[in-house]
Amino acid sequence: MATKLAALVVLAAFLAGPAACEGASICFNGWLRLPTYNPWLCSRGSRTRSLPWQRGRSPSGLGLGHGYYDNRWSRSYCPRAEGIVRGAVRDAVAAYPGIGAGLIRLFFHDCFVRGCDASVLLTTTNSNNSDTEREGLPNKNSLRGFEVIDAAKAAIEAACPGKVSCADIVAFAARDASYFLSNRRINIRMPGGRYDGRESFANETDQLPGPFSNVTELQASFAAKGLTSDEMVTLSSAHTIGRARCMFFSSRFSEMDPAFAAKLRTQCNGNDDTNVNQDDVTPYVLDKQYYENVIDRKVLFTSDAVLNSTETMTQVRENANRAGAWERKFERAMENMGKIRIKNRADQGAEIRKVCSRVNN
Repeated sequence: MATKLAALVVLAAFLAGPAACEGASICFNGWLRLPTYNPWLCSRGSRTRSLPWQRGRSPSGLGLGHGYYDNRWSRSYCPRAEGIVRGAVRDAVAAYPGIGAGLIRLFFHDCFVRGCDASVLLTTTNSNNSDTEREGLPNKNSLRGFEVIDAAKAAIEAACPGKVSCADIVAFAARDASYFLSNRRINIRMPGGRYDGRESFANETDQLPGPFSNVTELQASFAAKGLTSDEMVTLSSAHTIGRARCMFFSSRFSEMDPAFAAKLRTQCNGNDDTNVNQDDVTPYVLDKQYYENVIDRKVLFTSDAVLNSTETMTQVRENANRAGAWERKFERAMENMGKIRIKNRADQGAEIRKVCSRVNN
């Protein structure tokens, strides 16, 4: 199923290009744009999997704590853990800034499916299925940063085996990537204490909001995880870094700033698999330039462009214009996202993995 979906995204992008009709069908929670309704890929009467969503509980983070691995009287004592992760991220970002964007995205894609339990890293699961989240439509051949997580995990296991979860390493890595990519302007207080899950399924990745999502769908997807519309607008700014395939925005050139669209047409050159920078102004800096881009119609995705609407424009302008406001909001939103459906030692199917890509025996 996952392989078929991944192959179909290329076909869908081609079929639903600029010549497609205005009534195109948006499916898989905003990840597929098809020229006509497809009953296999879309649920009739809805653009997404199960709208309308009911609002989920606000993430509690029960069991998490700041400095979680610093308590020498705890069974989880590993004082070098966070420093090891920061060093691995620092070196990776210095070598290639794009990997930092990948680490932030990895955290988001982990927490929105089954909670922050490192299920996005699994290739071998308790159910022995091969169609894990990594094979899901939003993730296949696009997630990055696994090698940074693996390097940090190996170093931590050598220092204090069986103490630090892969879920916490993913969260710490996103925190540190945000710090380095923002030129140290963003310093997230990310607690620790998450445990790792043992299951991962590709078909559950439709909980991730896609690039063709509208405002209502974005708000609903975030609300389902207990996050607010303001947090949705705040976290969307992660699109100020990283790259994106032309297939996800080539259908909306006519809606963009003309000069920006012309530049993108040249870069894409008719190849929907070409990758371009998401932010044309400061592509390697995590900053509030994203909101200026939204206002100026210089963003790639539909899900970015729709923030220039009456429902969200107040937050967009505030984040663009108020010095320091967006940085503090981003810190809080990332910390809050890191509390979604966490697992702790008492939960069934929770563990500290020895290797992040596979469950323990």
